[in-house]
Amino acid sequence: ARGCTMSDTRRRVKVYTLNEDRQWDDRGTGHVSSSYVERLKGMSLLVRAESDGSLLLESKINPNTAYQKQQAKLFQKQLLSWFCLKQDTLIVWSEAENYDLALSFQEKAGCDEIWEKICQVQGKDPSVEVTQDLIESEEEHIEEMPETSPLIDLPTCELNKLEEIADLVTSVLSSPIRREKLALALENEGYIKKLLQLFQVCENLENTEGLHHLYEIIRGILFLNKATLFEVMFSDECIMDVVGCLEYDPSLAQPKRHREFLTKTAKFKEVIPITDSELRQKIHQTYRVQYIQDIILPTPSVFEENFLSTLTSFIFFNKVEIVSMLQEDEKFLSEVFAQLTDEATDDDKRCELVNFFKEFCAFSQTLQPQNRDAFFKTLAKLGILPALEIVMGMDDLQVRSAATDIFSYLVEFSPSMVREFVMQEAQQSDDDILLINVVIEQMICDTDPELGGAVQLMGLLRTLIDPENMLATANKTEKSEFLNFFYNHCMHVLTAPLLANTSEDKCEKDNYQTAQLLALILELLTFCVEHHTYHIKNYIMNKDLLRRVLVLMNSKHTFLALCALRFMRRIIGLKDEFYNRYITKGNLFEPVINALLDNGTRYNLLNSAVIELFEFIRVEDIKSLIAHIVENFYNALESIEYVQTFKGLKTKYEQEKDRQSQKLNSVPSILRSNRFRRDARALEEDEEMWFNEDEEEEGEAVVPPVEKSKQEDDFPDSYEKFMETKKAKESEDKENLPKRTSAGGFKFTFSHSASAANGANGANSKSVAAQTSPASSNGSSSKNTALSPAVPAPKGSLVGLVDYPDDEDDDEEEE
Repeated sequence: ARGCTMSDTRRRVKVYTLNEDRQWDDRGTGHVSSSYVERLKGMSLLVRAESDGSLLLESKINPNTAYQKQQAKLFQKQLLSWFCLKQDTLIVWSEAENYDLALSFQEKAGCDEIWEKICQVQGKDPSVEVTQDLIESEEEHIEEMPETSPLIDLPTCELNKLEEIADLVTSVLSSPIRREKLALALENEGYIKKLLQLFQVCENLENTEGLHHLYEIIRGILFLNKATLFEVMFSDECIMDVVGCLEYDPSLAQPKRHREFLTKTAKFKEVIPITDSELRQKIHQTYRVQYIQDIILPTPSVFEENFLSTLTSFIFFNKVEIVSMLQEDEKFLSEVFAQLTDEATDDDKRCELVNFFKEFCAFSQTLQPQNRDAFFKTLAKLGILPALEIVMGMDDLQVRSAATDIFSYLVEFSPSMVREFVMQEAQQSDDDILLINVVIEQMICDTDPELGGAVQLMGLLRTLIDPENMLATANKTEKSEFLNFFYNHCMHVLTAPLLANTSEDKCEKDNYQTAQLLALILELLTFCVEHHTYHIKNYIMNKDLLRRVLVLMNSKHTFLALCALRFMRRIIGLKDEFYNRYITKGNLFEPVINALLDNGTRYNLLNSAVIELFEFIRVEDIKSLIAHIVENFYNALESIEYVQTFKGLKTKYEQEKDRQSQKLNSVPSILRSNRFRRDARALEEDEEMWFNEDEEEEGEAVVPPVEKSKQEDDFPDSYEKFMETKKAKESEDKENLPKRTSAGGFKFTFSHSASAANGANGANSKSVAAQTSPASSNGSSSKNTALSPAVPAPKGSLVGLVDYPDDEDDDEEEE
């Protein structure tokens, strides 16, 4: 505020007085104060001009005067405030019967300060908004102008009166009442058509001054915001002359050529001939009015943003009419669908048809909910989804993009309708041509370096697989049916890029675009972990998916490593002992800890995310994971002292060992004998039985494990063979110590492999060393046992990684 002090800024005001036309006139800007004025015999409000210090206002605070606060609405209507009319910045009162005053403060604090002074003089509580009760006549006097005033007299519509007309139209915009009266006068006298005739005369005479006045007049009439005037201005007879007037903006050196664009450049394409003339006229009108609003008229200022609200409504209702008229013409829509799916239709024609449907669906968003339901049901009945399946697989990028937009409208409207279609389709078609698989393939094959289309498709997939919007009725559970379908027919397509890129325990491709794609896939899989319970659990364990995901911890793209870590964090966050067993038996903390050690002393997001993972395990006291981490990795992690997480894990581990020791000591020695232990196989079978029963109770159908072989049913026989050959094939004891990395930490290179984790490749699998190295206080290490290649682990199971609780000495005793 021109270098004013804080105090000056707070007390900076504009002074307004109400004129005879009931309009507020600006009397100047100054600084207000309150002080005792001897001449007036009382406390008074003084405003001194900012420019020269002259007295703008001297008003005694009368004990009986009604001062009002928060009267911003008076000014909002007339656009007179200079501070965007924040509430609590106005004080209004009447000095005499026809003399009203207002102070508009720059800051609320200044307004509050003066308001307290006024209330203090009148003995009122400053929390009130009006210091005295207003009688009804006074309220009307302040609020409104009498409606009995006569209509505005319009000048005769002649060339030499254009400047006068322009001044009149511009002057009424600040007054809602005068705007109403001018609009009524224009409507009653057919004035607009006379003005447009003058426009043609001025253009023929090249009367630039007259054309500039007509621009101001037509623009002002638009700002009157009256639907009845729009009906006249946007009729076929007048609209091009209205556009012509708006070409002659006085601020431009040369007039724009909007009419030339609308008549020559913009071409109306009828994908199927429209026989209804009223419909065709409505489409033309809507396009042109939209052009006026978006292209011709300048961006409205903060004071003008409500001036064109009726214009927006005019366009809105036009679109509603267009959609309704097209929807009722089933012959037209049937013909569009027939050509869209016809193989003989050329690419250009198909592109036009798809773009028509895209715009058609966009217009449908203007419909009321019940009408929108009817609209999409009509499209579904006519076969929109099979048609989309065809066009989404086309090579043309524009066609695919438009088809994706249409698909997004359908998914947003009714994901259940889309799910029902794809499940019915699965009974008749191969997996490769299913609509959802087509969508997944489009996501995977997106050529955009930033994967803009893939991100949009991923969002649609997430909506489709979200159980929160799936229906459940007495005789039908959409959740179980659709998830069974998705995991049997679609999940392998979604995970194919991930599995292909991690086949050799390293990232096959590590370029930016591939990393972006894998990050999207991981985001979707993480969503599945959170919402799909059994289905994704079954898939992860049978495909050993987490091990493959953790290969991406080696990516040079940190965001991808973080996505892989987030996937594991979601799994651990479930605190599910089946997942915990899978992680510990597969030694799946190894890549995470290696990434932490490779990161060295850098304090970054990866470092924080890994530590948060271990901190969660510590805080939630997940005993099986704590034991595994401490026994296998504590030697490498104990040097990390900038957080107490790992020391805390060790403390939790030792406390649990002490508790178990105390429990054992309290049990008679005969019960601690190996002979009274439950068989390990029985424990495993009981857990599996509980697993299946638990999921069935949740209401989800149990899906057969993906690619589960018969060998999994022979688990007890495999275990017997394992125990028979165990002693003969026992390897020599050895310590598996961590190797020091270049970062100064330790890096683990355990003999667990991806193939061993899921028992893949049968007899060709390498032998697996079930290795543990407990960080016990006496420093001793456990013995390693080797699984003979002659006894392969069943394909698709984790039997090869099961670490049974009986130690070797006890086994020798029993044998």
